[in-house]
Amino acid sequence: MTHFRIEQFYLPDDRWPKCQAIRKTVFIEEQRVPEALEWDAEDGGAMHLLGIKHGTPIACARVLYNGYIGRMAVLPEWRRQGVGLCMLQSAIEGCRALSVPCVRLSAQVHAIDFYRRAGFKVTSEPYLDANILHVDMQLELI
Repeated sequence: MTHFRIEQFYLPDDRWPKCQAIRKTVFIEEQRVPEALEWDAEDGGAMHLLGIKHGTPIACARVLYNGYIGRMAVLPEWRRQGVGLCMLQSAIEGCRALSVPCVRLSAQVHAIDFYRRAGFKVTSEPYLDANILHVDMQLELI
């Protein structure tokens, strides 16, 4: 696993453009998510996580007040090195700090096994979100 640090912040913050750049690269450019769907009002009240390696932003995620993890993205060159798992664990800890009974997320179907390894269970049938097949998943904390 590559060593990097994860910074937590709330808006407004000067680290926000770094998260935006990662999300633009992964979701808008790579996965072709329409830009209008990527940016929403939830960002304003969310806990944001930014993964940084040697001063370079490499990953991001957000945690909503209700224990919903989303917008988790790892830049392509940093995938399959444990970055995603570290980001997910940090997001789960953020949810624990919120004292929510369970963590929820919407997983792209190709990532189901990744989330299952972290203890998440599928709670829905597959559905399209931004033209990408997803399922709802959750992890019980209590």
